[in-house]
Amino acid sequence: DVKFPIRLEGLAYKHSHYSSYEPELFPGLIYRMVQPKIVLLIFVSGKVVLTGGKVRNEIFSAFEQIYPVLQEFRKLPAAAAATALTPAT
Repeated sequence: DVKFPIRLEGLAYKHSHYSSYEPELFPGLIYRMVQPKIVLLIFVSGKVVLTGGKVRNEIFSAFEQIYPVLQEFRKLPAAAAATALTPAT
């Protein structure tokens, strides 16, 4: 759990080569990491499931690589998002 919600649509669009997101079929985004070869299931809630690792260090490495990406697509609360979009006067 990364402790913040994630904008899966934006993540799927920007990382379309590695990800698959079909919310009508499955609520999570499927992210296929190349190195290490790990598959991540990423949910709007911020929950992340990492699978396919052969050793524990592959899982740790994959999470370290994906965490900055998840922060980039962090879903802002509605009030903060409205403030961010309001031009300064």
